[in-house]
Amino acid sequence: MRKILFLFAALSISAVIMIGIFVFIEGYPIFIKVGLLNFIFGQKWSPSEGLYGILPMIIGTFSTTLGALILSVPLSVFTAIFLVDYAPKKVERLINPAIELLAGIPSVIYGLFGMTMIVPIIREFQKSYFGNGTSQMQSGYSILAAAIILSIMISPTIISVTRDALKSVEHELKAGSLALGATKWQTTWHIVLPTAKSGIIAGIVLGMGRAIGETMAVIMVAGNTVGFPESIFSPVRSLTGNIAIEMAYAAAGDHTQALFGTGIVLFILIMFINGFALRIFGKGVKAK
Repeated sequence: MRKILFLFAALSISAVIMIGIFVFIEGYPIFIKVGLLNFIFGQKWSPSEGLYGILPMIIGTFSTTLGALILSVPLSVFTAIFLVDYAPKKVERLINPAIELLAGIPSVIYGLFGMTMIVPIIREFQKSYFGNGTSQMQSGYSILAAAIILSIMISPTIISVTRDALKSVEHELKAGSLALGATKWQTTWHIVLPTAKSGIIAGIVLGMGRAIGETMAVIMVAGNTVGFPESIFSPVRSLTGNIAIEMAYAAAGDHTQALFGTGIVLFILIMFINGFALRIFGKGVKAK
């Protein structure tokens, strides 16, 4: 049984390695032709002109991800605190399945919700308060719309990891704080959160990785315009969106290689983020 289990573990690792090798082989030639720095920091993406710069997509990806974290982190952390320390058992049994359901909803459903609900609200807000803007800026498809949808999508991840981190705090620490006269909220704020901060940070970083890697929902609400955003109402294109949109009609050659090169950058970025999260969480476990 040990050999069989080792074989399955090796197959799982081999699958990741083979995917990485395949993407690298397909995308590496564009780095030679264009130059790695020109590819990453290039400011114009125009395959018809032979220009392959993904900096606008990198900025678009991080702008939507940052917006999602700003909206999601406070809501998720306080939800986890409520579930661990304040929620009655009946309420907890009601909320936990709802959070798990959010994690299981397909991303295209989130995209449809964003297109039919979030985007029209943003569009009307823009027309009311920024009536002199361009039609593109007033479409509603924007960083803000993508950030709102992504914040909903990454909340289950952050809530689940944060909840586990809070539950792992020793009961003796809480009891000692309460025995010294601290209130329940003071104990949570000054004792529980600092003790569980490594797990909370790991959950946030994992949520960030999920937001960076999301494709379909972002394509449906972000606007998919290649350019540098001027505000949160500007349309943008993400790295994953760029691959999904153009791979279907990319002619063989430099264009396809550039899309695989974008995949290499994204692959390395996601691996780094996940590794960073696991390292933080591992240090927190060792410290405890």
